Amino acid sequence: MEELKLTKEWDKVFPKSENILHEKATFHNCYGITLACDVYKPKSAKGKLAAIAVCGPFGAVKEQSSGLYAQEMAERGFLAIAFDPSFTGESGGTPRYVASPDINTEDFCAAVDYLSCREDVDATKIGIIGICGWGGMAINAAAMDTRIRATVASTMYDMTRVNAKGYFDAADSEEARYKTKKALNEQRTADYKSGNYELGGGVVDPLPDDAPFFVKDYYDYYKTKRGYHVRSLNSNGGWNKTSSLSFINMPILTYSSEIRSAVLLIHGDKAHSCYFSKDAYAAMTKDGKYAANKELYLIPGAVHTDLYDRKDVIPFDKIQKFFNSRFTE
Repeated sequence: MEELKLTKEWDKVFPKSENILHEKATFHNCYGITLACDVYKPKSAKGKLAAIAVCGPFGAVKEQSSGLYAQEMAERGFLAIAFDPSFTGESGGTPRYVASPDINTEDFCAAVDYLSCREDVDATKIGIIGICGWGGMAINAAAMDTRIRATVASTMYDMTRVNAKGYFDAADSEEARYKTKKALNEQRTADYKSGNYELGGGVVDPLPDDAPFFVKDYYDYYKTKRGYHVRSLNSNGGWNKTSSLSFINMPILTYSSEIRSAVLLIHGDKAHSCYFSKDAYAAMTKDGKYAANKELYLIPGAVHTDLYDRKDVIPFDKIQKFFNSRFTE
């Protein structure tokens, strides 16, 4: 595996719990990319534990929301890892700041590989949590990886849908997609000539007075002390502009109705993104064949980023009960 330079100090945007053991680790995916993760384990743990891999949001790093989720699940008795996706954070892969519906789904499966081979993990009790854009990746992984016993998608985005059709499907036309693809392919040429990949920019800063609420919502997390991190794409320069090209042509949730394992979708009912979870749930349960272990849980009054870090809003009791019930079946 590639030798990664991992930070030794605690540099998360949330405080460290005194009830957990924390360590850094690495694992690799099937494309040969080495991924960095934080491992959270209960101090009182004995024997083999049920395990959970956490990733997201899209454009975040493991020191932000996913680490918070992982630490919380460790406090509740699980071994949990939060990992940086390929090409981002402390993980390997070049060029940097690239997203891929294929590779990023594989990142979740590679996390399952790693957990399955740890001596302190019960390989028959592995689940995953995907936040925001990685909620869609988690569901996609669950449709492919039969080792995943249960999946939670929190404040989910379907990144392939939003790239191909725009927000609320407002750009769902051949002409709109053609214009987007034309501009992105012209950018590819410019990048090749320059030898650099131009970044699309993270969350807008300074924040315009007329910015939509969801942009203000993102700013409040990524650009303030609440969630800013130096390695976070959304907090800084963003993804490569051309990253979104592959998402336009590759819908990730095509076979979600064939997921036999349990899935819990959690969303704030005031979130601009709530339609992603509602539609994903409808697609997963449309023929009723595997609908019995699927659930859509809406949180009244919650907006998108409330489920990033607000422990008074994130239903951790429900998440714990969900995983425990599935791991004892």
